[in-house]
Amino acid sequence: MDITINRPQGAFGSLLRSWRNRRRLSQLDLALDAGLSQRHISFLETGRSQPSRYAVRQICEALQMPAAEHDVMLVSAGFAPQAADATWNADVRAAVHASIDHVLAGHDPFPAVAIDRIWNLQKANKSAEIFFARAGGTGQANLLLEIMSPGLLRDTITNWAEVTQALFRLVDLEVTRRPHDMDGRRLLDQLKSLPGVADAIADQPREHPAPVVTVEFLIDGAELRLFSLIATIGMSMDATLDDLRIETLLPADEKTRRWFDGLRRSAS
Repeated sequence: MDITINRPQGAFGSLLRSWRNRRRLSQLDLALDAGLSQRHISFLETGRSQPSRYAVRQICEALQMPAAEHDVMLVSAGFAPQAADATWNADVRAAVHASIDHVLAGHDPFPAVAIDRIWNLQKANKSAEIFFARAGGTGQANLLLEIMSPGLLRDTITNWAEVTQALFRLVDLEVTRRPHDMDGRRLLDQLKSLPGVADAIADQPREHPAPVVTVEFLIDGAELRLFSLIATIGMSMDATLDDLRIETLLPADEKTRRWFDGLRRSAS
């Protein structure tokens, strides 16, 4: 049985209309994609009808909304968010976290971390812990703040402005997908207030940018070049799981690969 909660009058209708406009869909287009009638979509937007939980799900899937925004729509319609359904969460989350641990451990001797959508660190493999300590990391919970704040880690990144611009754009795109992501917007404001960040993100991109942005470090005289792969949980309808990212750093040249092989031997 669905749990219902109080909702502001007309909240769902205005959110629905806002998201439909964001996706540039007519009421008929959305109705066809969601398997509902155009009349029903119209009545939902004006508040003449109230949605069922099934209708909310169909509409959110048709609009390709992130799981967190799906929860916002459910709450606005008077239903509990998906995260309130704990019948499967414990087992699924345990399996997901065990799999993340497996991926992180298997990526040694190269750094790998699990982060949320705004780059708050959740887990790290041993290589990441050793590498960021060698690079001058201070242990901040948010990796973007760690990289962009003045300090030793920032100073070791020789192409810091280029990396900062690329990372800021990534998180900006993520926040743009979620109109109600206040944590993300606060982080963007905090990053822009750091010395040098506003100038870095305002720079015009190069006319012929490299196909992959590498992060270039200078650590104890060693020049290291790394690029990253970011993986997400596939087809997640849970906001917490949808937030998870696994970033694996990989050597962009043989010299960097050998340096990490030596780092593993010295740590063992």
